[in-house]
Amino acid sequence: MASTYSTNLAIELIGAGEQAGNWGSTTNSNLGTLIEQAISGYVTQAVSTGTDTTITIPNGATGVARNMFIELTGTGGASTNLIVPANKKLYFIYNNATSGQVTVKVSGQTGVSVPYGAKVALVSNGTDIVVAENYMVSATLPSPTLTGTPVAPTASPGTNTTQIATTAFVTAAALSLSTIYPIGSIYTSTVNTNPATLFGIGTWVAFGAGRVLIGDGGGYAAGATGGSADAIVVSHNHTATTTSTDSGHSHGISPGAWTDGGGKVEGNSFSFGGKVTATQTSTANITSSTSIATTGSSGTGANLQPYVVVYMWNRTA
Repeated sequence: MASTYSTNLAIELIGAGEQAGNWGSTTNSNLGTLIEQAISGYVTQAVSTGTDTTITIPNGATGVARNMFIELTGTGGASTNLIVPANKKLYFIYNNATSGQVTVKVSGQTGVSVPYGAKVALVSNGTDIVVAENYMVSATLPSPTLTGTPVAPTASPGTNTTQIATTAFVTAAALSLSTIYPIGSIYTSTVNTNPATLFGIGTWVAFGAGRVLIGDGGGYAAGATGGSADAIVVSHNHTATTTSTDSGHSHGISPGAWTDGGGKVEGNSFSFGGKVTATQTSTANITSSTSIATTGSSGTGANLQPYVVVYMWNRTA
């Protein structure tokens, strides 16, 4: 009876009464080479960007695909495929190509894309290559690259550790921030970073440049603007003082300026013998001055309370 070969590893199965005198050689090849290759073999295999590289498991002979651990070299990238047989078998793949991903698959199937630098456990299920595991009790992986849709436990709200944050945790945190800062909120900070960047929620616009905030009520409506940085003059009165000074003067009457009923002029004096009518014009030398006292300084930019400048943002959406 002729030899046959195992389904998955293609180990030679010696037929009854066959290989007299050669049985030991075949057995040694099966055990010492082929099975050893399958359970602990390590081999390198070059790939090339954009091409298919096919590896096989020959019947009763060594083959790259029979090895347990396959290190990929060369160059990876789009449409770079390692084609393996459909034999049911476990593979450890290390993508040590100089760049790009490599897809490990059975011909005509989808397979699994192995990122550049990744080490993954894959298995052929008889139809195609699939990931060999989806759960680990614990692991320490330096800078792992996750693909697909990985699932992780969701931490309790407020957790502040290095634990992975799931989308559920982030969504809950965002909703919490939306509760604290609903639309219409004002956020102040000494850092000029938009709150949308800080919090990851909402649409925020710079608000109130050069203005201070006051509360609604007391004659002030929410959203109204007013006031001035410059001081104004309030209605008031001033007191003025006027001083008049007369340097002294005299009046003279000449004889032709009067008439009488019998009086006379003698030297610098005159006497009246009866009623006297006199007319004389003269100009007084009187000086007047008025002064109003002033005090204070320029009101430009002076109508301000003590202040500290910060950045203000208004959430609009």
